Amino acid sequence: MADDASQTPAAAPAQPPVLALTPLNPQFREDPYSMLAALREQCPVMRDEGAGVFFVSKHEDVRAILTDLTLWRDPNRAEEAAVLTRRILEEPEGARPGGSRNPSILLQDDPDHARVRNPLAQALYKRAAKIKPEVERIADAALDAVAAKGTFDLMADYALPIPIDVIAAILGVSKDRLAEFRDWSEGVIQGLNPLRTPEQTEHMLRAGDALREHMEQMLADRRANPQDDLVSDMVQIQAAGADLTDDDLVTNLNALLVAGNLTTTDLIGNAVRLFLTHPQELAKLHADPSLIAAAVEETLRYEPPVDITGRIASREMEVRGCPVHTTQSLLLSLRGANRDPEVFEEPDRFDITRRKSPHVAFGGGAHICIGAPLARIEAQVALGRLFARFPNLRLADPAAPPVWRTLPFFRGLERLDVSV
Repeated sequence: MADDASQTPAAAPAQPPVLALTPLNPQFREDPYSMLAALREQCPVMRDEGAGVFFVSKHEDVRAILTDLTLWRDPNRAEEAAVLTRRILEEPEGARPGGSRNPSILLQDDPDHARVRNPLAQALYKRAAKIKPEVERIADAALDAVAAKGTFDLMADYALPIPIDVIAAILGVSKDRLAEFRDWSEGVIQGLNPLRTPEQTEHMLRAGDALREHMEQMLADRRANPQDDLVSDMVQIQAAGADLTDDDLVTNLNALLVAGNLTTTDLIGNAVRLFLTHPQELAKLHADPSLIAAAVEETLRYEPPVDITGRIASREMEVRGCPVHTTQSLLLSLRGANRDPEVFEEPDRFDITRRKSPHVAFGGGAHICIGAPLARIEAQVALGRLFARFPNLRLADPAAPPVWRTLPFFRGLERLDVSV
């Protein structure tokens, strides 16, 4: 919708439906940025009546909505017309993060959101602050495994196992259960796939049940025999009087697995591909390895793993002159905001020495990604170790087009064949 406050959604120019702004659309999958740039310029607040959402793509608007603590996240509070937002309520048990019957903090509002998130975040951040040596060990082990191959799929052999093994270490999953844990992780992620096959749905439900049972057993074990891990931290916080149920713990500890693994895998994969297709930036990193933190931030801005997040209007409001009524749903384009030329100079240039990068790849406000500090550490270690070990790493077939996944609202590679 244009800036003219007198315009109504019906008067807006014809625009693509929201589902066309996902990897389900081959045009968007190949180049989302051209479509988002046109939308950001012509219709920065677009109403999709079929999906029942407003699609917001300018950085200023996205950040303002993200940091508005009065807005809602719980899809139960959305109007009946917000079919895309409310679709999650229709998913079977096991499709929600961790196979839960109840929502995680991803979809909760205060007071429940703060009640659960605050103690979990405090414990997780303490764990993340001292996890770097373990991440380095995990990354080095993955590199040892591929060193003799010469050519390998970076996604399956490196980007995928690192986040799963790291969160397993943080939670305290025993090493002899890692293979099962990886299988469950890959199964429950299918809850994010609306086009999953019957076999994938069966895997998702089976994995959700198994993961939940395993976490319940871990809670019982850690109450009897505390260990140096996040599960022990949380049962001790609970025992000290925190208002946390066992379902709160199971749901949200498992949600860390689901929400963090796919996105961190894609962050690592997207970053490697960017460096291999932008050799001048890789040369900068080789010359000054201290740029690794800035390199991760630029990857998050330039090619973030997550397309969108959402909020629900808790009051009558306007966005860029467009009226939004109470209970209407807002879909925020993190990807579109991160390439806004009003905020980022030459936004379509990948530059790891960029000075200003107020990206919104992790969302913002009260719901900013709880795993952001951990994801940054994992990506920095994974990239730094990879390029130090294989300084001549290259694409196995530079002429081959990238094969992006079709999972809606996420951007990551199916595979990335590289040679050392």
